[in-house]
Amino acid sequence: MTSAEIRKKFLEFFQSKGHSIVPSAPIVIKNDPTLLFTNAGMNQFKDYFLGNKKPPHTRVADTQKCLRVSGKHNDLEEVGVDTYHHTMFEMLGNWSFGDYFKKEAIAWSWELLTEQYGLDKNRLYVTVFEGDKKEGLPKDEEAYDEWKKWIPEERILLGNKKDNFWEMGDTGPCGPCTEIHVDCRTDEERKKIDGKTLVNNDHPQVIEIWNNVFIQYNRSKDSSLEPLPAKHVDTGMGLERLVRVLQGKQSNYDTDIFTGTINSICQLGNKIYYSSPQSIEQENSNIAMRVISDHIRAVSFCIADGQLPSNTGAGYVVRRILRRAVRYGYSYLNMNEPFFFKLVPILAKQFENVFPELLSQLNFVETVIKEEESSFYRTLSSGIRKFKNYTIEANSQLSGGYVANINDDESTKREYIETQTKYFELRSNKIVAGEFAFELYDTFGFPIDLTNLMAREIGWKVDMGAFEIALQKQKSRSRAATAIDTEDWIVLDDQSQNQFVGYDSLETKTKIIKYRKVKAKGKEAYQLVLASTPFYAESGGQVGDTGVLTIQHSPFNIFDTKKENDLIIHFAETLPDDVSGEIIAKVDAPKRKSTAVHHSATHLLHAALRQVLGNHVAQKGSLVNAEHLRFDFSHFAKMTDEEISKVETLVNEKIRQNIPVVIKEMPKEEALKLGAMALFGEKYGDVVRVVVMDPNYSVELCGGTHVGATGELGFFKIEHETAVAAGVRRIEAVCGLAAEKYVNEKLGQIQSISESLKNPKDIHKSIENLLTENNELKKHIEHLEARQLVTVRNELLQKDEIINQINFIGSVIEVSSADALKKLCFDLKNHLRDFVVVLCANIGGKPFVAISIADNVSAAKNFDASKIIKEHIAPLIKGGGGGQKTLATAGGQDASNLSSVIDKVKSLL
Repeated sequence: MTSAEIRKKFLEFFQSKGHSIVPSAPIVIKNDPTLLFTNAGMNQFKDYFLGNKKPPHTRVADTQKCLRVSGKHNDLEEVGVDTYHHTMFEMLGNWSFGDYFKKEAIAWSWELLTEQYGLDKNRLYVTVFEGDKKEGLPKDEEAYDEWKKWIPEERILLGNKKDNFWEMGDTGPCGPCTEIHVDCRTDEERKKIDGKTLVNNDHPQVIEIWNNVFIQYNRSKDSSLEPLPAKHVDTGMGLERLVRVLQGKQSNYDTDIFTGTINSICQLGNKIYYSSPQSIEQENSNIAMRVISDHIRAVSFCIADGQLPSNTGAGYVVRRILRRAVRYGYSYLNMNEPFFFKLVPILAKQFENVFPELLSQLNFVETVIKEEESSFYRTLSSGIRKFKNYTIEANSQLSGGYVANINDDESTKREYIETQTKYFELRSNKIVAGEFAFELYDTFGFPIDLTNLMAREIGWKVDMGAFEIALQKQKSRSRAATAIDTEDWIVLDDQSQNQFVGYDSLETKTKIIKYRKVKAKGKEAYQLVLASTPFYAESGGQVGDTGVLTIQHSPFNIFDTKKENDLIIHFAETLPDDVSGEIIAKVDAPKRKSTAVHHSATHLLHAALRQVLGNHVAQKGSLVNAEHLRFDFSHFAKMTDEEISKVETLVNEKIRQNIPVVIKEMPKEEALKLGAMALFGEKYGDVVRVVVMDPNYSVELCGGTHVGATGELGFFKIEHETAVAAGVRRIEAVCGLAAEKYVNEKLGQIQSISESLKNPKDIHKSIENLLTENNELKKHIEHLEARQLVTVRNELLQKDEIINQINFIGSVIEVSSADALKKLCFDLKNHLRDFVVVLCANIGGKPFVAISIADNVSAAKNFDASKIIKEHIAPLIKGGGGGQKTLATAGGQDASNLSSVIDKVKSLL
């Protein structure tokens, strides 16, 4: 069977068992502060397990795009090195929400694997939770007894809490699980070693293919467990492993899921994928191809679902995965120019009938990846250059040119000098300092394994202990910055449902159904859930509402509203002592109105961009609040002034037409037939909300708040148009009162300029005349300065003295800029041989120094201008500096020791 047939059979099987087949959720997570990516099939169903939402179907099945780069067996650095773990993978799953339980789940698992897929029953093993006395958890006798109906007891293995008890997190729904493992070894190997001894022991041919989780408990903050009123089934089976088993392969990468991509990599690099590598070089080549074929999937689908590479959060993970793939191609396949993006069309075609969002955004995804690749190749070149400087030049400038800052305190300067000394000592022993390797990794994005590889090639090694310490310190800082201590929910009413009523009303009578205390960055706050709320929770780019809750005549502020999955959570700094009883919830109406104005404006803007620039324009992100709007969209060139003007004109035309904003709810398929634009990376239900501003102009799926008619927007003005990433532009604009304020500020600036220019008739012409005059005066000053420097140079040449056969010039001179000192050094170089020159100047009360040394003197005497500046001059002037061996400069705070600077350099001679 092909992978497509295997996937299809799974879905058809569970459809025959009364399951509704649902689409995959986006791989990028929104509205869940605990996750960046979908890492399991159950993520999109969390609200059902938590009881926050009632499921539309009690039985569902799907194939879900997942991404894992950390955790059990999912270290990114191991993906591709072995043959059975991945970053992105497909998780086949079936779920029961309070419907069937262990009996049916186990029976159907066995039926599908053995009767439908035809797996050899004698090669299968199952694990069951053995219980945990410390937790007071019994053995899962029910699952054990159900398995006895299908498989001999000797192949039913007991597993500990680590392997056979699943938990959503530190708190929340959890329960025992039963895993199904398959022994893929040859018959000869199976005779030698019993397969049950290899289960859950990281054997590459005895692997888990399916996990059935039975969610029957809830874990509280105090770690206690309580039985859930409704029991659920959550199963997950990795498609890649299943296909490998059914296709009889020894590696996931030998299946038809990956062979097409690997063949394309071979063609791009003119390489061979070795079935039996005979050398380290061949194995490294194979690993590189596996890494690339895996990572292109993760990167492509993340970008297609709306996550662009960046330096933070989920974007950083995408960038890290992409760079790892490119680095492997660069290091082991001699890929010295962008190649990764060329694999996207093969992938898009492969998944067009499963995940069509990639094919529909093919050009965009290719462009983003190509630009990101090109940027990383520049980073690689820079990193290699820094590495070579570090290892080749014994006294080279370190840390990317960093020098001690003149404002640094004494401890910082001391730490800097100690670091430089340590680097020098390590290099003497051919060791790359771990701190330097980490700086390459963290600041410049240079992979540590490439640093290791380059070190080995020249007989050096990296101090990995120090690197790991620096890495862990960074991780600890990151965790501390984002750590949130969340207490258990205090439930006041477990019957009421969390309902949003804010489309129709900004004030309502309600009650608190649960609340909890949270602490982040040393500050305490409270999170509240109301039975019904007019407060809009941050989503779809629109910020959350603020306002006031009043209970028993005591008001307290809500400073933000967010979603946790589909649960609307209100944030308050304080709570009254008594939170029971009726509450009046009131939204800040003016702020909501201004926000709605900007949200409606984004719809008009989106449609205008598509008319002016073309239908390739698609929303890639947005922010709307009371002050302004920010709209990111796919486009491959900077907008011209004419294009910006056309967009503004079109939007303002639609505003003046005062078009009614019509909002309807309808089935998703019906909305799409009407031409409604859906955003990639957004999760939509079966019934969607459609916002229409003229059926022939703007029809979008949107859950945000809007005005009643476009005339309420007043006026629209674009402030900026900039680049965000490859193929993504950003417009920042204002509407309504914010636009009025913006225009008034600009008019005020123009009036102020006019008054400064004595109110000329033509301001533009006056400014042009001023700029012309300014440029002419600059040229005149430069000419005078050049003549002055010639005079100073001639005077300095008269001061030449011989010290130990070296021509030495040292002088405190009067110049107008630090740059003039360097110019003089360059000029003197043409008139001297075998020289050392030190020039000092007091410019505006601040000391500046330049040291120039002839190439032959530097080499013969081992003189280093940069080292002299750092070690001898910087302390005298209370400053810092650096440069090259033959020319270095410094600046500082204390100009009283300039004569001592000259004496110090002279003493070194």
